[in-house]
Amino acid sequence: MSLTRRTRFTAAIMSAGIAGLVASALVVPSASAADGDPHLPSIPRRPSVSTAPTDQFIVKYKSSGRSSSALRAQSFNRAAAKLGATGQDLRATVNGARVVRTSKELGQDDAEKLLASLRADPAVAYAEPDVKLQAKAADPNDPFFPWQWNLSAETGGIKATRAWDVTQGAGQVVAVIDTGKTDHVDLNANMLPGYDMIADDSDARDGDGRDPDATDEGDWSTAGQCSSGSFEMASSWHGTHVAGIIAAVANNAEGVAGIAPKARILPVRVLGPCGGQLSDIADAIIWASGGAVDGVPANPNPARVINLSLGGSTDPENPACPRTFQDAIDAATARGSVVVAAAGNEMADASTSSPANCDNVIAVAASGRTGALAPYSNFGSAVDITAPGGDMRPTSVIDPDSGVPNGILSTLNDGD
Repeated sequence: MSLTRRTRFTAAIMSAGIAGLVASALVVPSASAADGDPHLPSIPRRPSVSTAPTDQFIVKYKSSGRSSSALRAQSFNRAAAKLGATGQDLRATVNGARVVRTSKELGQDDAEKLLASLRADPAVAYAEPDVKLQAKAADPNDPFFPWQWNLSAETGGIKATRAWDVTQGAGQVVAVIDTGKTDHVDLNANMLPGYDMIADDSDARDGDGRDPDATDEGDWSTAGQCSSGSFEMASSWHGTHVAGIIAAVANNAEGVAGIAPKARILPVRVLGPCGGQLSDIADAIIWASGGAVDGVPANPNPARVINLSLGGSTDPENPACPRTFQDAIDAATARGSVVVAAAGNEMADASTSSPANCDNVIAVAASGRTGALAPYSNFGSAVDITAPGGDMRPTSVIDPDSGVPNGILSTLNDGD
């Protein structure tokens, strides 16, 4: 009697590393905490003044005698002429300074030369660029945001808070091909309907195989179910964790903030007990990108980013990317989707892990809070980028008295 080997892919708990890249590709358990907790780290503030090139300046003269139009023009034009420009007096400010403009835009170096020349004039009280300021994204009121070191500008973080001044992912769709979705106050507003792509009825655990309900039915397993000697496992709710890292709702006074808190999550369920079939995952990639899958309705929300926090090797002696995977990924990228995959958690060369070793995939390794490679992460030339994945070893704690975890805080489910 021959046994057919079933290729299974398991969730790679490297979701933060993946989601760290999701934010750039778009240009991520509800709890409570007391405000003002002394154990919460302070959040670095961002500068509010631009240093962009400018053609407009503010000049304040010391005495009213030097404030006539002719004298002002003479003073400013003399400084501007050194840079091959002329000047124009535009108006007065409420405190008596003058707003003046050069005939051409000056870069930072030339602007500094102009200002130095003006400041050298004994009649000038001060001179400065009339810079443009922009609205800045305030830190969100989510109670666990101060613990989300992976989002901050400190060492090891991805500086997502600065990216929020440019975009928070509004209008973009991120497909999370994983264990499915659960009901969560910090996710529901950003969750699209999605699809359950598990074809096997017993693996799907909902009695009907593939269907439009992407609800995570749990990936728990009994002892010996996944392989000889395998342990009993509770459900991981991995898809919920990944979805929260990517797009947990911000400023709702709940839980955490996502990396791209205005993006929408397209949950596609492919992982059940013991993992998921390659054939289901490949179909999910095609469907998520807007491609046609037999027997499945068209996806009305094609994904800009397809997140694959999963991995495995189909043949240890030939770890090349399976053709089924490669064809699906090529089709998705041809439609304009960016495919991001976990490098893997085996402390091995990422070239042995699929889909990280496939072409047209951005493979992401994981780092800890110091920015160094996490001890569990895969590595090697197949890795394209490293992003926060966390490191929960006791020896990884930067400040043992801070009470701040070194893992990645995100949404979860309390069930087994």
